[in-house]
Amino acid sequence: MAPLIIHAENLGKVYALGKTRVKALAGVSFEVRRGEFMAVMGPSGSGKSTLMNLLGCLDTPTEGRYALNGRLVSSMTDAELALVRNREIGFVFQVFNLLPRATAFRNVELPLIYKGLKKREREEKVRAALASVDMSRRMTHRPPELSGGERQRVAIARALVNEPSLLLADEPTGNLDSKTGQEILDIFENLHGQGHTIILVTHDRDIAARTRRILTLRDGKLEGDDSRPASG
Repeated sequence: MAPLIIHAENLGKVYALGKTRVKALAGVSFEVRRGEFMAVMGPSGSGKSTLMNLLGCLDTPTEGRYALNGRLVSSMTDAELALVRNREIGFVFQVFNLLPRATAFRNVELPLIYKGLKKREREEKVRAALASVDMSRRMTHRPPELSGGERQRVAIARALVNEPSLLLADEPTGNLDSKTGQEILDIFENLHGQGHTIILVTHDRDIAARTRRILTLRDGKLEGDDSRPASG
């Protein structure tokens, strides 16, 4: 059996808005093993973005336990959490979050600069990451010179360059037309085939159907956890 990447036990998150307390997540439990390709889906307000923030160590649960690679996240210091976000988790967002004046190469290189790698090693890793998303020929272009699909490919390469334990993608096709969106999903499919652990957050059932497992959230609770073959 593959090693455990995520252990989430009775996760809950309550936000205080003035005197009002809003329960965004309530008692969510599941595990994810290395190499899984899964979706977290649900309607707006279901808690899926809150769950992604917890899984990505961007926020901490109000109740419950979250362990990443066997380490309890609530026991980590701020410095340790920052290190985990940089090295253990690769993020892909709907809005790309690329530096507009930096080339595709430099955008992908930045996490490695923060990591302190030497130039030659950085260059090798960046070229490999860009090649994995078929962007080698466009590495000297800046984001305004790239299409939406190309920008998302660069964002995926940036997420991959540190060889993270977990790839988190939040509505990664949300700003793309349907054909380009399918191409991006093909990339995730290929990455899964290479052994990457991937969680897609989406409200779209057709996108979720491309994964191997679907967690369904509704009103902050886990409504379903279904393993399935890919639809193609």
